[in-house]
Amino acid sequence: MTDHSHHTGTPRDAESDAGAGAGTDTDAGADADTDTDAGADTGLRDRWHDTLLAARAGADGPDPLPYAENLLARWAEPQRRYHTTAHLRAVLDHVDTLAGHADDVQAVRLAAWFHDAVYRPDRSENEERSAALAERALTEAGAPDAVVAEVARLVRLTVTHAPAEGDRNGEVLCDADLAVLAGGPQEYAAYATRVREEYGFVPDDAFREGRSAVLRQLLGLPRLFRTPHGAAEWEERARHNLATELELLTSSAPG
Repeated sequence: MTDHSHHTGTPRDAESDAGAGAGTDTDAGADADTDTDAGADTGLRDRWHDTLLAARAGADGPDPLPYAENLLARWAEPQRRYHTTAHLRAVLDHVDTLAGHADDVQAVRLAAWFHDAVYRPDRSENEERSAALAERALTEAGAPDAVVAEVARLVRLTVTHAPAEGDRNGEVLCDADLAVLAGGPQEYAAYATRVREEYGFVPDDAFREGRSAVLRQLLGLPRLFRTPHGAAEWEERARHNLATELELLTSSAPG
């Protein structure tokens, strides 16, 4: 069992993912909102373009746009309820908030784009498949080998959200990904609802058991957030939200 905040503990393995890539501070619960802005994807395309060019550091490479289109199509797949472009945007915003803590913020931003690029709620190897996708796509897109390796490492780190002491890039990505746990009451409730919708194929009893185990594991960690900002601004509220959800799940269990 990993401590990935959205897992229920009941995933199943399935076939490998196909295909490679191409062809300011915000409220911590922002990614629980529905993506309704018609221009939102345009903004994400611009962010991808700028990040990839920065990562290339002046080297030539193919047009960034097809890679953005492929990734945005993945983030908009119909099985997603929480892991949508709204979550991608929120993680990128949180990375911006924590950028000063990172050693290579462009690698962290690229890792945010890829960290759930492959996502099936009934599979247990989404992070590994997402990392492999990053390795193929970013190599083709002209990113330096060292950047490709760092992005893939960071994506794999989201299996556990447990960066080593001093892993500043890992601390930023993991804190940005978990920041949704520190949303306000309505935002957190919307997040929890969307996680349940993604696992709609799991019976209530099994979901309650798996989700409760994840919440207990998270609450048992010495700390959820590793960056100074995350520890100061998000830790206390996130723990309150997790404890409240666990209490609600426990009280709704049959007899």
